[in-house]
Amino acid sequence: MRAAMSPRASKPLRVLGVDPGFDRLGLAVLEGNPSKPTLIWSACIEPAKGVMSARLAEVAQAIHEAIEKYAPDALALETLFFSTNKKTALTVAEARGAVLTVAGMCKIRIVEFSPQQVKLAVTGYGAADKRAVGQMIPRLVTLSTKKRRDDELDAIAVAIAGLSTVRR
Repeated sequence: MRAAMSPRASKPLRVLGVDPGFDRLGLAVLEGNPSKPTLIWSACIEPAKGVMSARLAEVAQAIHEAIEKYAPDALALETLFFSTNKKTALTVAEARGAVLTVAGMCKIRIVEFSPQQVKLAVTGYGAADKRAVGQMIPRLVTLSTKKRRDDELDAIAVAIAGLSTVRR
């Protein structure tokens, strides 16, 4: 099966997946075919506790560095879902704002997905639980034995959704 192609030359499509968060930011760069993508890099960024503006600056810096280093064709971002904890929702929204700002400044295409859309792209079922998504990711992407936090796995899932959607 042929890999999805990017608008730049004939290189495989490359997507930076972001699971936004204030305490932990999941990042993953995948490229190629959505049914068997290649993981280029993934990480879980944990901004130091302290002043909010400094933490958001760390989020922005991490996004900027990933865009500069990996030159993705698009940034895939999970949309905000509202929980009962309004404080958590607010901090995630602020982290999303930092991500969107950097992506806009870098003039990178942004695609957004609800949690249900991400689950559908990874498992084929939009109401899948976190465990099902976690079990499916290693079937779609070859992962090293490195221990990964949920945020990093979520970013990989978001990048898979991005590869499934972004076209030249």
